Amino acid sequence: MYNINWIDLSIASSLVCISIFISFMMKLGLAKKTLIAAIRTIVQLSAIGFILKYIFSTDHPLWVVIIILIMTMIAGLSAAARSQYTYRGQKIDSLISVWITAWIVAIIGLYIVLHIHPWYSPQYIIPIIGMILGNSLNAVSLTFHRITQLLAQDKPQIEMLLAMGATPWEAFRQCAKQAVTAGMLPSINNMSVVGIVSLPGMMTGQILAGGDPEQAVRYQIVILFLMCAAASMGSILAVVLVYRRFFTPQAIFKSDKLILQKD
Repeated sequence: MYNINWIDLSIASSLVCISIFISFMMKLGLAKKTLIAAIRTIVQLSAIGFILKYIFSTDHPLWVVIIILIMTMIAGLSAAARSQYTYRGQKIDSLISVWITAWIVAIIGLYIVLHIHPWYSPQYIIPIIGMILGNSLNAVSLTFHRITQLLAQDKPQIEMLLAMGATPWEAFRQCAKQAVTAGMLPSINNMSVVGIVSLPGMMTGQILAGGDPEQAVRYQIVILFLMCAAASMGSILAVVLVYRRFFTPQAIFKSDKLILQKD
């Protein structure tokens, strides 16, 4: 496989200027965000590259556990930071939604499907759980954004249903369905076009590294299914936790908990 040098990397990095130019021309207001995102990409990936190089060389389970915990914490908290509306305890709910579902799916995938040995193999655990966490983050983030938006938007309708004798879940169910759908759709759409429109990163990486294309395809299928399961479970858990926060057994809708976040 060809080794990318700093000149190659600089040429690729300069292509980001196209996005910045388009933002200026169309007055999108995204030039600064694009530049910051590009810088963060370089810094964050360079840093994780050095860290992974050290972890792979030491091959110690403690470092693997530490980095997975850090990744999970960042993913969980990041999922809560993207909602238009928030509420007290959302970060905890977000962390629980991402952490529990991603780890359950990762354990099944790593130790039941892929039979990873030893259990702390960093070259398998870190990239695979990273992909699962990233997908869970997006799903949970979309779910929280949608569910809190719907609770604020449909407040009169929810309160009317409760006043007419509906149970809390009956009043909440339609919002829950729309929010879970929003969280799951990106994963479903991704699986619908994979191999036709795009070749996923893990499969492409294995092929570029000289791996067997058939095995690369099988690995990618496993990863896509794991990510879809984690996204679905994360979205459902997020909705359940929101339901418990906003509705009481006495059929009271605590809409006052919603807080509109400032841009």
